[in-house]
Amino acid sequence: MFLLSIVFFVISKILKKKACKIQNTNKIQRGKITYKDLDAPGKVFFSKKYKIAGKPDYIVKQKNKFIPVELKSTNSTEPRQNHILQLAAYCQLIEEKYGCFVPYGILVYNNTQQYNIPFDPKTRFELESTIKEMRNVLKTGKIALNHDQMNRCMNCSMQKYCDNKIC
Repeated sequence: MFLLSIVFFVISKILKKKACKIQNTNKIQRGKITYKDLDAPGKVFFSKKYKIAGKPDYIVKQKNKFIPVELKSTNSTEPRQNHILQLAAYCQLIEEKYGCFVPYGILVYNNTQQYNIPFDPKTRFELESTIKEMRNVLKTGKIALNHDQMNRCMNCSMQKYCDNKIC
């Protein structure tokens, strides 16, 4: 029995060390990693309210708060709007799943730049408006061009719906 408890103790120390290494490598705030979707597929979260689904890269629990963390492999001098809305969707999914308030999420660009993105009323409104707009586009098949960048146009998932292509 004593030997078994020593084995469990050593295993827990190894796992804790691994978690700390992941947090340090990816510049994740301190707390307990309660979910991850990088080295093995994590479960999909689903929102009944908004009919959206997603999987954040990590969820860190700090003082009874769940914080989603999204890692991006690109560099960015400031958070990109599409990434902010993706993170906001994860905040919403986590709130519904765990029934608790999510104050913010974390965006990490290329393991160097970290941004805490508040999940405040403004961001919540933007998320809801964007979801409504996306549903309308899918329903009507009409989409308005919102940029003048050929590269974005060529790689756009909405290209088949768009009458204003620049590529």
